Amino acid sequence: MLKRYLPILTWLPHYHKRLLGADLLAGLIVTVMVIPQSLAYALLAGLPAVVGLYASILPQLFYTLFGTSKTLAVGPVAIIALMTGAALSSVAATGTETYLQAALILSLLSGGMLVVMGLLKMGFFSNFLSHPVISGFLTASGILIAASQLGSLLGVESSGFTLVERLITLVPNLTTFNLPTLLIGSGTLLFLIAMRRKGKATLNKMGLPNTLADLIAKAGPVFAVVITTLVTWHWQLADRGVDVVGSIPGGLPALSFPWADYSLWRALLIPALLISLVGFVESVSMGQMLAAKRRQRISPNQELVGLGASNLAAGLSSGMPVTGGLSRTVINYDAGAQTPAAGAFAALGIALVTLSFTGWLYYLPIATLAATITVSILTLVDIPMLRQTWRYSRSDFAAMAVTILLTLCEGVEAGIISGVTLSIALFLYRTSRPHSALVGRVPGTEHFRNTTRHDVETVNTVALLRIDESLYFANARYLEDTVYNLVASHPELEHVVLICSAVNLIDASALESLDAINARLKDSDVKLHLSEVKGPVMDQLKKSDFLDALTGRVFLSTYAAWREFS
Repeated sequence: MLKRYLPILTWLPHYHKRLLGADLLAGLIVTVMVIPQSLAYALLAGLPAVVGLYASILPQLFYTLFGTSKTLAVGPVAIIALMTGAALSSVAATGTETYLQAALILSLLSGGMLVVMGLLKMGFFSNFLSHPVISGFLTASGILIAASQLGSLLGVESSGFTLVERLITLVPNLTTFNLPTLLIGSGTLLFLIAMRRKGKATLNKMGLPNTLADLIAKAGPVFAVVITTLVTWHWQLADRGVDVVGSIPGGLPALSFPWADYSLWRALLIPALLISLVGFVESVSMGQMLAAKRRQRISPNQELVGLGASNLAAGLSSGMPVTGGLSRTVINYDAGAQTPAAGAFAALGIALVTLSFTGWLYYLPIATLAATITVSILTLVDIPMLRQTWRYSRSDFAAMAVTILLTLCEGVEAGIISGVTLSIALFLYRTSRPHSALVGRVPGTEHFRNTTRHDVETVNTVALLRIDESLYFANARYLEDTVYNLVASHPELEHVVLICSAVNLIDASALESLDAINARLKDSDVKLHLSEVKGPVMDQLKKSDFLDALTGRVFLSTYAAWREFS
């Protein structure tokens, strides 16, 4: 039982020197790579840059204790930072003490929700977000985040958390751009794009080994940070209008609890729930994908506990909401991390930087961080998925399009709520009108197929009706109408057989409809039969009086019913 809630106990007793060496190297690489990201995502949320470092220390250590993924790296991520900024801006002004407290409250609320969901085994909750909706949300968020960085890349004022707000504040200020900032921002942007697309291939052509070339290419943001910081310091570009990170407090974060007014906690409940849901989906998707590559597995319910503990730690250590990050996790995986200890070593490395080396980041240009965010976030814009969804399912595309439009025009909360609502509404609509088919026997076999699609044998007095959906409250009346119309259009019928091979559930409403169908057919001198009823469904039916009142029989197979009546 203890190992179930403390997964560290499953791998730590078997830890050895080889694993230690691999994890130490991975931890060192992640430490260097994610520092620019951590700073950038804190600024994206409207928080001081150092908050990003704080949120990469204790939360990762707690995930090491409670998480089940061997390679997932926890910390600030772009989507959650954007959602955090949108939530905080609705309750406080950026830069105020209330704004900082609200970030801690958001982390604590999110952490508490995730832990409770994990203890209640509610990992299935993420299934309410369909893939098209997630893809649409991520695409819109990528566009929003990229738009939010334009002001920093140009050195002009830009604010707001919707695309319209950003453009309204950005466009009038375009003529006041700062040339050194523009050169740094655009230069960094081009450098990072080149390193991402051509860096590895170019380094391979220069004779570097594949692994080393890949590592150097991924270290592009680190080189950008070092070079632009030195350039800004050498030519004192801060005096010429280039915005820099400035003074970052040294030392580790103090542990504290945000004693804020109850109204602030209440106002952040819904944003915290949405952040929890989106963060969990992103984290678990990444964790499962990488675990599958190594033939490992993760526990979604325990992941809820692990991510919840990480967010609670962030709320108590001056951080911000966190989740498993795409880029930092891929870096951790590619660097050879073997156990969650790699994440712990990375957290300790970031703690060392926060403790002793923050002064070196004073001249780091904000434009460099903006370029880093832009390049990393545009990978979320999934145009191929938009085209594929349009071709495959117009209803799913409609849900995706509405999610994108509302996210861009109304903000991330409106986008994700509308996406979830549309997903559920589309599911209810589709299952409320279940596909059904009259089937007949394929000559000379025991197989049965749709009479409108295949040349099959039928009997005028028998209707074999296959129901291709579970039966529940939303489609119970539709089933009644289908059967009644069938009987009305075939006056010679004496038997109706409901083929239940695709029925995994019959709820109380559907049971009532089956009772009504049975009684109505009895009045019409037609017997109702069932075939291929699954064991769990039959167990439920046996708890009712339906089988006793059934005018016909329950057949093990459709062929048995056919043989009986033909």
